[in-house]
Amino acid sequence: MKYNIRDNEAAFVLKKGRFVKMLSAGEYHFSKLLGYEVVTEEMLGEVEYIDVPYEILAKDKNFLEATVRYQIPDGYIGFIYVDGVLRGCTTRNEYVFWNVFEKTKVRLVSMEAEEMGKEITKKMLSVLPTKYYTKVPVLEGQVALVCYNQRIVKTLTSGVYYFWNYNTEITYSIIDQKWQELDILGQEILTKDKIGIRLNVVCSYRVVDAQSVVLKRNNLPKQLYSYAQLIIRELVGNYRLDEILEKKVELSGLISARLKKEEAQYFVEFSTAGIKDIILPGEIRDIMNTVLVAEKRAQANVIERREEVASTRSLLNTAKLMDENETLYKLKKLEYLEKICGKVGEISVSGNGDLVEQLSRLMG
Repeated sequence: MKYNIRDNEAAFVLKKGRFVKMLSAGEYHFSKLLGYEVVTEEMLGEVEYIDVPYEILAKDKNFLEATVRYQIPDGYIGFIYVDGVLRGCTTRNEYVFWNVFEKTKVRLVSMEAEEMGKEITKKMLSVLPTKYYTKVPVLEGQVALVCYNQRIVKTLTSGVYYFWNYNTEITYSIIDQKWQELDILGQEILTKDKIGIRLNVVCSYRVVDAQSVVLKRNNLPKQLYSYAQLIIRELVGNYRLDEILEKKVELSGLISARLKKEEAQYFVEFSTAGIKDIILPGEIRDIMNTVLVAEKRAQANVIERREEVASTRSLLNTAKLMDENETLYKLKKLEYLEKICGKVGEISVSGNGDLVEQLSRLMG
């Protein structure tokens, strides 16, 4: 039987199932009656004809010259480059590539160390399956606590880090160390004079010991909330309603001081704390509004009386001056006559007597 092998192909010749030789391009004749079999394959990429062990194929000089073999030991990953271009990666133990029309190389990288080395580029990461590594992204103001087999080993600041998953189980916790607000809203508190009120309190804190928080605290924000809640109830409950309203700033300072006292227990730093809102029951609010209106009305009455007294005192002083000074009295009289005449359209007077006297009598 005639076989025509093309320029980009190779042919594996077997006789009764045993490998005989590899043929390159050309025309050949083999008899099937004598047990010959010819298998052709394109000489690109990986050698696919693997029914015959490599050690037997490698005895053929043509096959050995046309191929390249790579073995990947345990604990290593191979990055496959074809003509200098990264095509993928693998952990399979053995690869045999055609090395005629394109040059294939496998770069071996160890996965034995926990942290990835700098030899792993961004391009290599793009072809690396995520099951082989753990990515740890840390933003500004955060720290990451990295655990090897559930044991904290590293504390990382901002950046992006990669760890191999080969020998070690990698886990991590991200702790935010920026200032954060803790809102304690709608706290129902009974004052010393048995009036139920609600408070909204806000405070700021940041974590200062990330490792201790992870090791010794579970759900830190919830624990801080409960702690602040107890302090607010304890402090505010010792004051009467009027005192709470008058000493809002002072109470805020007391709450802040108590929070700071226990900073070390929670591995945080408190910045500020203050009472944001005081919400009164409806009936108490109505009563206070009534009291406020009454107070303002009383203040207005006091101011009105004060102005009346001042006005009367001014009139008295003016009268005394005019009593003592006849010229001043006449000038004041003329001033008022001028004002009155300014509002009159027409005035008729006789020619007898003083004009001012006549006008004075006319005004009665």
